[in-house]
Amino acid sequence: MIKIGILGDIGSGKSYVAKNFGYPVFNADKEVAKIYKKNRRIFKKLKKILPKYFNYFPINKNDITRAILANKNNLNKIIKVIHFEVRIKLKTFLKKNNKKKIIILDIPLLLENKLNNKKDILIFVQSKKTEILKRLKKRKNFNYELIKKFRNIQLPLDIKKKKSDFIIKNDFTNKTIKRNINKILKNIL
Repeated sequence: MIKIGILGDIGSGKSYVAKNFGYPVFNADKEVAKIYKKNRRIFKKLKKILPKYFNYFPINKNDITRAILANKNNLNKIIKVIHFEVRIKLKTFLKKNNKKKIIILDIPLLLENKLNNKKDILIFVQSKKTEILKRLKKRKNFNYELIKKFRNIQLPLDIKKKKSDFIIKNDFTNKTIKRNINKILKNIL
């Protein structure tokens, strides 16, 4: 099984690129959203460590935002609880797809949490900063302060880019993405 990790800035189009490979995708952001909605055990853990912010189940994104913006240590506390659960979901995904030729890892903190192996293929999705900002502003819960906090816990983009085997310049058109993906697949298969 070939594992492909998708790297890039917040809002650069990583999930869009991952989906376009046409292979099973582990999307960590979607898994986290499911955890917030469905996992009462995680809610209880978060309520225990941050009782001021977590009072109702399912967990509301606004409560998470308030907790993170209130204190810089709160983000790390939340990550500690959530990432353990995400690792479990990742193991299940890998087991379920162990016969697949290729799987895609769309995990924002892939390198930071050492979730990749040396032989995994890393692809950096590069987008113009102006395009990224335009796309982020369209998001329902856009909060620039929150995005800055998330960027602060990530490796610098130039390091992610250096560690990558391939770079996809994302101009947010299907044609360009498909062409880049096909080139990469020809290269690795």
